[in-house]
Amino acid sequence: MGKGRLEAFSDGVLAIIITIMVLEMKVPHDASLEALVPLLPVFLSYVLSFVYVGIYWNNHHHLLQASKTVSGRVLWANLHLLFWLSLFPFATGWMGENHFAAVPTALYGVVLLAAAIAYWYLQHSIIELHGEGSILKRAVGSDWKGKASPVLYLCGIVLTAYAPALSQAIYAAVAIMWLVPDRRIERAIAHDA
Repeated sequence: MGKGRLEAFSDGVLAIIITIMVLEMKVPHDASLEALVPLLPVFLSYVLSFVYVGIYWNNHHHLLQASKTVSGRVLWANLHLLFWLSLFPFATGWMGENHFAAVPTALYGVVLLAAAIAYWYLQHSIIELHGEGSILKRAVGSDWKGKASPVLYLCGIVLTAYAPALSQAIYAAVAIMWLVPDRRIERAIAHDA
């Protein structure tokens, strides 16, 4: 089965997720700069989630670039990932509207953790489809960022009970860690060409 429809569908869903997140930011009815101050937590949570969606979009693109075909299992694994990513607007909005309170921050971490696990499962499903000698398997290697992220998300979730600000710092640090482009798949594809 070709991968074109999977890529197009995923791109569309991610575009809708970003649109929904930005629509959660309500326009103030006052024209002063002071009217924007209460929106700062909502804006900051939006920025963090926008970065995360961008990271997933970028890595998803590279993941599928290394795949020649997809299977039914890969389609379902991709839907599983999109499900968790589709919860970003809700978790983002709740966290921002409540000024990064503990429970919304913990839920945000749960959504990040679930998305990371879903991405790992999609990656694993593609590797299984193409075999241990596949481009993706060689490119992924030890995948230290993929292993560290869920551990850091768990730490962030637990820390929300004691220090929500530290949890948010951990979530931001993981995003910064992933902002550095992962060139492993690009190099593996170029090496195979």
